[in-house]
Order: sequence, then C-alpha cells, then structure tokens
Amino acid sequence: MRATRRAIRTTLLASTMLAALPALAAEVTPERLINADKEPHNWLMNHRSYDGQRFSPLARINKGNVKGLKLAYAVPLGGAVGNGFNEATPLAEDGFIYIPDSSGIVYKIDGRSGDVGRIVWRMDPKQERQEANRGVALWGNYVISIANQPARVIATDKETGKVVWETNVSDHPALRITGAPLAIKDKILMGAAASGSGIRDWLAALDAKTGKLLWRKYTIPAPGEPGSETWKDKNNAWQTGGGPIWVTGTYDPQTNQTIWGTGNPVPEFDPTYRPGDNLFTNSAISYNPDTGNMNWYFQYTPNDMWDYDEVGTHILIDGQINGETRKLVTHSARNGFVYTMERANGQIVLAKPYMDKINWTRGIDQKTGKPLDYDPNKDVQTYSGIANQNPNEPTKTLCPSIAGGNNYWPSSYSPRTKLLYIPALTACSDVTIDTGPRRPGVNWTGGSYKTADRYESNLTVVDPTTGEIRKNVHLSFPNYSGTLVTGGGLVFLALLDGTIIAYDDTTIEELWRVNVGSGFSAPPMTFEVNGKQYLAIASGPSQTAQRKLVNTPELREQRHATVLYVFGL
Repeated sequence: MRATRRAIRTTLLASTMLAALPALAAEVTPERLINADKEPHNWLMNHRSYDGQRFSPLARINKGNVKGLKLAYAVPLGGAVGNGFNEATPLAEDGFIYIPDSSGIVYKIDGRSGDVGRIVWRMDPKQERQEANRGVALWGNYVISIANQPARVIATDKETGKVVWETNVSDHPALRITGAPLAIKDKILMGAAASGSGIRDWLAALDAKTGKLLWRKYTIPAPGEPGSETWKDKNNAWQTGGGPIWVTGTYDPQTNQTIWGTGNPVPEFDPTYRPGDNLFTNSAISYNPDTGNMNWYFQYTPNDMWDYDEVGTHILIDGQINGETRKLVTHSARNGFVYTMERANGQIVLAKPYMDKINWTRGIDQKTGKPLDYDPNKDVQTYSGIANQNPNEPTKTLCPSIAGGNNYWPSSYSPRTKLLYIPALTACSDVTIDTGPRRPGVNWTGGSYKTADRYESNLTVVDPTTGEIRKNVHLSFPNYSGTLVTGGGLVFLALLDGTIIAYDDTTIEELWRVNVGSGFSAPPMTFEVNGKQYLAIASGPSQTAQRKLVNTPELREQRHATVLYVFGL
C-alpha cells in the first residue's frame, strides 16, 4: 500500500510539474498563416487572416449570450502613467498572447487558465520614447516586432524571450515604423512612416530567418522612374514627398500579390509646393512580395491637400457583381467614400459615399474612380472649389475632417452577412494653408487645422458590392479603435471614453456594453482556449486620438492606463 501511495504521489508530482511548464508551441509556418481558418481559436497575424477582413469564425460568444460577457482578467502593460497609449492588436496562439506596448516592449502572456494572465517574458528594445506600435508578427519560432529611434525590426525567440536578430532599417533619423510586420512565405514586410517630418517612405522585405534586407521600394519615384512625371515642381519635392505606410497590408496567396495603402504627399496642406498628381501617394498599391515589383496601383485623391491618406486596410473579398463571382478589394476611404475594385488590376467597380456632408468633391466617376471634378490639365487641383487650399483663400472648411472618415483604425467584413462595418468620425475641419518656407526641426505640414465640432463617430454598415448603406448608428464619442465581426453574429467596437460595445451584426441593435474608464485606440480581437472564447483589447488612446477630446468637455481631464483587458462568459 505504501509503495502504491508513493507511486501515486510521484505521478501527481510529475503531472503538476509538467502542468507548470510552458507548452512548447509549434512553429508558425507559411502554411499555417495561409490556412488561418483551420485554427479559428488562434489569431496569428495582425488582421487574423491575410484578407484583412478582421472576421473571426468563433461563435461561443453570440447574440444569445453576449449579455453575460464579463471581465476574465486584466494585465497592466507599460507606458507613461496617466498618459499611456496602445494601438496594438494582440496575437494569440494556443492560449499565449503576444502584444507590444508603445515603448516597443513585447510581452508574452500566458492566458491558458482563463482567469488570470501571467507575463512569461518581456523583451525590451530600449526605445528612447513612446511611439505608435500596432502589433507584432509570428513566424517560425519568432515573434517579429518593431522598435523605433532608430527604426528596427527584431526577431525574439518565442519560448525564451531572447533576441535572435535585429535589423536597423532606418535611412532617415525621423523615420519610424508604426504598422505591424506582415510575414509572407520566408519574408517579413513592413512600411516606413513619419512623412510629416519630410522623408521619402517605402515598403521593404527582410529575410525572416536572418533579418537581412532583401528589397526596399520607395513609394515616391525618383526622377526618371515611372510616376516621377507627376511631381512637376522645381523644389525636388520627391526627396521629402511622403507616401507613408502606417498600417499593415493584405495578401492574396492565389495571385501572390500584397496590397498596401499609402499616405499623403508632403507638405500636407500646400499643393502649390508640389504640383501634379504626386504618385504614388494616397494610393492602393499591389506588390509582388518576392521582388517588391509593383503590379498595379489606384490613386484615390490626386494632388491631395487635406491629408486624406488611404493607409487603412484594403480588404480582400469575394463578391457577386451582376450575378458573377468576382475577386475584389474593398476600402472605406478617409475621404468619405467606399471603393471596391478588381483584385487583379485595381479597376474600379464602384465608389459610393458612406458619409454625409462630403464637400471636397461633387462625387466620384464610377468608370475611373477619380473625383468628378478632377482635371488632368491642372497641376494644382481645385475639385469642388469649396474646400480647396490656395493662398488667395487661406482657410477653408473641409468635410469630412482631415482625420476622416475611416482612417487607420480598421473596418471589418463578415462573409456571413457580406457586409462591411465601418467606424468613422463625423466632424468637419477648418484648414489653413501656409506657403511659407520650411523651418528646420519642425514637422512640415504647409498649414494647420482646427475643429470646432465635437468629434463623434458612426458605425456604418455598407454592402461593398453595391455601395448601399444598410445601417447607421451614431455614437457620442470618437472610435479610434476599429471594428471586429464574429461568427457569433456580433460586431465589437471601442470608444475614446472607455466604452466597449457589442452589436447584432444584422440589426445593429446594441446587445452589451462596459466602460473601463480609459479610452481605446487599439482594435478588439477574439480567441479561444480550452473550449472558451474570449474578447481581448488593450486600452490607452494614442496621442493623436487624445487630441480629439479637446471639444469633449466631459473627457478633458480623463486619465489613461495601458491595460490588456480580456473578457469571457
């Protein structure tokens, strides 16, 4: 009997020790990333799947039980006390969560128990100051992250938290990277930003095993390159022309093309400094990820003078057009229109407004996708004549505001409902041009803006194959977080006042809400472990988002904390 008891105690002790050890996760292979829907319990890349839909098939949390959603656990993250921010989408693999903070520190969190999140390791890249950081990538046994000052890409061992390789990709002191990296086959892709500082931005690819730079393609063409003829100035504006890539792109494995949105030309508000269409700013660009060669592009707002960049997600969908199934790209633009185009070549299918009070143009040509008032014979566009920036009328009212519309915070698409769920700001801006010379050390905007309106937001539901607005819900606070849609028939979003809300994905009836006090500029995501589904989101609004609260009296003294909140039933 004593021998039997000793054997039982030995077995129990061994089992306890094994349970206490971290589980060794399988490598994140290209096949796993391509087939993300085969493991719906995980969230392995920034948008969950290469198509950028931000749709999760998980349905344990659904319309019938979401009212029972409650806090499962919370994990405080780094950031300045009272002023911290986080814009990152957490990744989840078999109950382990990977998320960076705004200091570039990467956390591995063990959430397998379902009632507590324990930090397994932290990787600190020694970043000098806080910076926008929208997440990490998983590849092989690595967590691929971004750090800035200078801009670096870092591979950390997923099990140990030790740095495997680090690559400095900066070619300008002001350059920074804000979007999460994207792993495609054996490469890591990322885009450069910080165009307001007067740099020439790019998309680049590193070897995932070693961090070696494989290719770098600038979004602004040099003289003699295709598109350079659209920079008609005598100032060499192309050298500081902008075209930033703020947000992670999408990828179509079938055609081997990756699609990224580019930002505004520089200076933002003075088009007279850089006459011409200013390619390839404000564009959707399809690249071959193996070589970086461009397949096609589509420019939304040529000679942009309002910071109407189009860096937001370009979502890949299958849709019925005139009874025929088509491979499409859809994008809810900062300028107030939804664009849907052919995935093969960027040919426009439709462009319809999803916002009221658009005043910068009279509409969009349904054949070309260009604004109706675009004049190819003009070097400096006037568009509707209502909001165009020019030295003779230095201040103009612009609708939507320079923030949009939908901006870098992601829309989502449900293949269940075949609808697009757009988070959009509702204000207008007064924009003032400044044609004075550039001042060293100062962000080069060529003007300024202010907003008298209170920033609020809409959740707008659109059919991307027709442009029809199905539903529209107005919200009293800005949404800088984005949307998430699930197989449980739910749409989740979060607001700058600290509120998280769940809606019915068809009726847009509100089904659940909670307020945690600190605002959000990170998107929600969902994962499953041990048969239970969870909703996760990091709090702490970005500095840009916090500035939108100046006309919101009840939130002026709001303080913020960077916390990963995880909710479950």
